[in-house]
Amino acid sequence: MNTYAKSPYLELLKKVLIDYDKIGSMEAYPLSIVNPNWKTFFLYPLDMLLRKRNFSISKLKYVSKENRIGGLDWPANAKTMIGYKRLTNIEYCIRTIWNDGIEGDLIETGVWRGGASIFMKAVLNELKISDKNVWLADSFQGLPKPKKKFADDRSSNLHKQRILKVSKEEVENNFRSFDLLDDQVKFIEGWFDETLPDAPIRKLSLLRLDGDYYESTIIALECLYPKLAIGGFVIIDDFNAFKSCKKAVLDYRFANDISEKMIEIDKHAIFWRKER
Repeated sequence: MNTYAKSPYLELLKKVLIDYDKIGSMEAYPLSIVNPNWKTFFLYPLDMLLRKRNFSISKLKYVSKENRIGGLDWPANAKTMIGYKRLTNIEYCIRTIWNDGIEGDLIETGVWRGGASIFMKAVLNELKISDKNVWLADSFQGLPKPKKKFADDRSSNLHKQRILKVSKEEVENNFRSFDLLDDQVKFIEGWFDETLPDAPIRKLSLLRLDGDYYESTIIALECLYPKLAIGGFVIIDDFNAFKSCKKAVLDYRFANDISEKMIEIDKHAIFWRKER
């Protein structure tokens, strides 16, 4: 797949974005991003008191190479949780789009701390592509509480995960830390059902979905797939991670007679190229 010469800058950036240097060591998860439970509940008052004195309570977890490379863990501080392989897939898709002259912008729906979108912008800069925007669509409040009408999402507790709640300001600051925030970076803030139907996007060449839910995935596909140019790519981050996400993709493909082969990126993610 990857027949292009590797860019030293982009290879280094991938490792920085995933906190590659933490592999083989213990990583400290602050209590503020740990999923609340009865044990941590009683530690919150103490943690708040310690923070006033520049201390905090953290949980230590071992970082394995397999998990970090494959995007199988949730990093405490890294800018993305998608791992090295999925970042490399983004690079491949953008290079192919550029080589083949495919028109359209790039979008990620569900951006977390912005790392994957940051990498998209870095690839555009590396290839000196100035006529494509990178769109970031997110609530910037975490995931919504599952709706009753989407039965496949009802058992999910992702809306309770503190680590998934990242503000727009934090994402913007993450872009700034790499000198990558400029006019080519566009934000669509809000819940997908409210923002994506009228998103001000004319054409797309790369559609990367990371919304986890059936609802988030199906809405993004319904609103954005028709805007994807022939020759553009679709990346589904959580196809094999969440049954609800996988079902949304399969339902949409069946309803719209999409038969392009889905290619596995790693244990969680797949992608395909739009042919018609």
